[in-house]
Amino acid sequence: MDIESLRNYCINKKGVTEGLPFGPDVLVFKVMGKIFALASLDAIPLSVNLKCDPEKAINLRETYENNILPGYHMNKQHWNTVILDGHLKPDFVFQLVDDSYHLVISGLTKKQQQELKDLDE
Repeated sequence: MDIESLRNYCINKKGVTEGLPFGPDVLVFKVMGKIFALASLDAIPLSVNLKCDPEKAINLRETYENNILPGYHMNKQHWNTVILDGHLKPDFVFQLVDDSYHLVISGLTKKQQQELKDLDE
């Protein structure tokens, strides 16, 4: 998977913005102002940090030990670094992105969740 595929998938989700708040090497995707994905643009291979349920994070790391690691520079209980070197199928990576996106939405205030729901309606 390349950065354009990842970017297009993330940016097309409802309420998502992108930016470079940590400098030119980290592309950050937010939903309603909260981060759900960070892509390291200078990493070879490409990697992305995604939020994950703590129990699921452990299982994913054990199952995909070479491609899903504790979140680099993140809370390792809640974030994974996913290495996008071609070993993980794109649909699986997109599911991990979806999981991260939905986890962040579930942590929004009721007002923010309603604002998100009201977008594009």
